[in-house]
Amino acid sequence: MKLRRVSTAIAGLVVTLGLALQGVAAPAAPGAPGLKPDFCGHDQGKVAVQDYLCAQAGDIVDVRIGDVHPTQPSLGYDEVYYKLGRYTLGKDKVNKKFADWCEASGLLDATAAQPNARLDDPSTFTCELQPGQETAESKALMKTVVIGPGGSLWLTDGHHTLTSLSEMADGGPDAHIRLLVTGNLSSYPTSKFRDEMVARKWVWLKDVNGNDVNFNKLPKSVGLANFANDKYRSLMYFSRDIGYSTDGAIPFQEFYWGAWLRESHPELANWDNNDSASYLNAVEKVTRTQVALPAGAQVYGGFTREQLGTYTQWNNGKPATGGEWAKLSKPYADAKPGKIAYAMEYKALHGLD
Repeated sequence: MKLRRVSTAIAGLVVTLGLALQGVAAPAAPGAPGLKPDFCGHDQGKVAVQDYLCAQAGDIVDVRIGDVHPTQPSLGYDEVYYKLGRYTLGKDKVNKKFADWCEASGLLDATAAQPNARLDDPSTFTCELQPGQETAESKALMKTVVIGPGGSLWLTDGHHTLTSLSEMADGGPDAHIRLLVTGNLSSYPTSKFRDEMVARKWVWLKDVNGNDVNFNKLPKSVGLANFANDKYRSLMYFSRDIGYSTDGAIPFQEFYWGAWLRESHPELANWDNNDSASYLNAVEKVTRTQVALPAGAQVYGGFTREQLGTYTQWNNGKPATGGEWAKLSKPYADAKPGKIAYAMEYKALHGLD
C-alpha cells in the first residue's frame, strides 16, 4: 500500500514536470488556492460590476448602453430628432449612426458599412481607426463616463448620442459602445460619491424650469422616454459653432447656456419648434446676443463667456453665406440638409411636437 502511494506521487510529479516543460499550467488540485479576481482593494461584498473597478481616468471601457446611468434629468428632444432624422432619412454615403458610434468610441469617422450593417455588430462597419489606435485627437471627441460605487457607470457626456443609438432598431440597450473614463470614484460610499459629483460639476441637477432636482430622481438609463424635454437645450445645440464652440472641457455646457437664456433673456425664447424659419430666426437672435456679451461677463453657474466658449464674432467671423450658419440653414431638399431641417422632417413624418 505504501509503495502504491509513493508510485502515484511520483507519477503525478512526472505529469506536472512534463506539463511545465511544455509551457502548460498543471491543473490545480481540488481545494488548492487559485487566482482571485482583482477588486482593486474594494470590499468584495459590495462589488456590483467588477469589470470597471480598476479603470482610471484616460482609460477606454467597453460598455452596454443600457448599463450607463444618466447624470442629467432632461434632453433637448430636437437634437435627438435631428440625429434620428439623419439616421433614418439621411443622404450620407455611410449612415451617420455609424459615424456617431465611431466618434463616440474614439475611432473617428465611419469609412464603410456592409449592406446589412448594424449598430449592435461593429464587425459590419469600419471606423477610421481600430481599437488600440486611438490618438489624443480621437479621444478628445469621445463620450465620457465616471466609475461610481461598485463599478457603476455614470455618463457625463453623450446622453443625446447614446439615447439616439438606443432608439434605433439595430441599437437598443444591449448594443455596446466605448467610453472614455473621466474619473474613478468607485471606492466612495454613495453619499460621498454624490457630493463629489456635484462638487466636480459632473452632474446637472436642474429641471427644464430651473428647479433643483434630487440626485435620486435622475433617470435610471438612457432612452428618450426617460428624460424631460428641455427646449432651451435644443436651441443651444443648434447654436453651436455660431455663437460659441464646444470642446468637452466643461460638461453640460449647453445646459449652462440654456439656463442663461431661460433666466436672462426670456424674450428670445419664443419660437415655433416645428417651423424651420422660426427656429433659425431664434438661433440667430440668441447667438448674436451671445457674442455681444462683454468680456468677462458671467453666464451661469460661475462660468464666464470665455469659459463657455463664446466667439468674439458671430458665426466665428464668417459671412452668413458660409460657416456653420450656412450649413444649419440648408433645407431638407438640399443634398446636405441642415440639422434643423432633419429634425423638422423627422418630427413631421412621425407626428411629433
